[in-house]
Amino acid sequence: MPINTPQINNLSIQFVSENKKEKKKKKMGLIKEKEMEIPVIDFSELDGENRTKTMSLLDHACDKWGFFMVDNHGIDKELMEKVKKLINSHYEEHLKEKFYQSEMVKALSEGKTSDADWESTFFVWHKPTSNISKVPNISDELIKTMDEYVSQLHKFAERLSKLMCENLGLPQEHIMNAFSGLEGPVFGTKVAKYPECPRPELMRGLREHTDAGGIILLLQDDQVPGLEFLKDGKWVPIPPSKNNTIFVNTGDQVEILSNGRYKSVVHRVMTMKQGSRLSIATFYNPAGDAMISPAQEMLYPSGYRFQDYLKLYSTTKFGDKGSRLHTMKQMENGDSV
Repeated sequence: MPINTPQINNLSIQFVSENKKEKKKKKMGLIKEKEMEIPVIDFSELDGENRTKTMSLLDHACDKWGFFMVDNHGIDKELMEKVKKLINSHYEEHLKEKFYQSEMVKALSEGKTSDADWESTFFVWHKPTSNISKVPNISDELIKTMDEYVSQLHKFAERLSKLMCENLGLPQEHIMNAFSGLEGPVFGTKVAKYPECPRPELMRGLREHTDAGGIILLLQDDQVPGLEFLKDGKWVPIPPSKNNTIFVNTGDQVEILSNGRYKSVVHRVMTMKQGSRLSIATFYNPAGDAMISPAQEMLYPSGYRFQDYLKLYSTTKFGDKGSRLHTMKQMENGDSV
């Protein structure tokens, strides 16, 4: 039973600041941003001698943070750059004028606010079936490029889900199977632009929320900030993603499946007076007909007599608590110990 907390005290963690010299030293470690440290997982370390350390850092990021960055993820970075370029062009040609003519923008010019978000968005479903060709005014080049990117990203999402399961002590395909309805998990993307806002003190780009789904994979702007996550009562500004790193956060369904071990975290997007921020957030989610519940392996033992626990405790007091709780679960299930 995965009750143990991974030991990360001996991790060779380096810190990455905005200093160019320190950027070159980035390997596996944490980004320091305004006195808060954002975990960075180097996926290239998973196939070498640092795999155990990298898995411990991933578990720590999921357990204590709920969000992290992934570098060397295996997705073609030139392709990622092309996706951003084409989506920015699509916005400029087909969405920008409509956004600034909206009632929300007109109201803000008069100093009025509303329960709305300062964003221009469209949604695309990729799996189990795609609707990208139905997006108004979308070009064939963007469809082709997005499909290629999503194909690679989906493989990364499945790999990440298996690594998370491994850290939780679950069968590798537990999340994938739990998210599967009749046709498998759902994979979709919210494409958003957060345009320049003349009154940022009056509007959020996106109001405070947690994500309803499973694993969120964000390809974001490399210049304009705005995304913030709540950590220990403080808002952590997420810096723009340099070198096309993938920013990951866990949603409500992962929190439920892990019985609260990996929590979804409140986040928001702030508006900016200068700069229009791009966000391409892809969701690895349960199917609509998927039945969600905590994994049995993540549940504490229950329905036992305290005297039975004390009997076991007397012989395991100075041993590992996780093993003791696992033994209690075996006893609860009627297994021989």
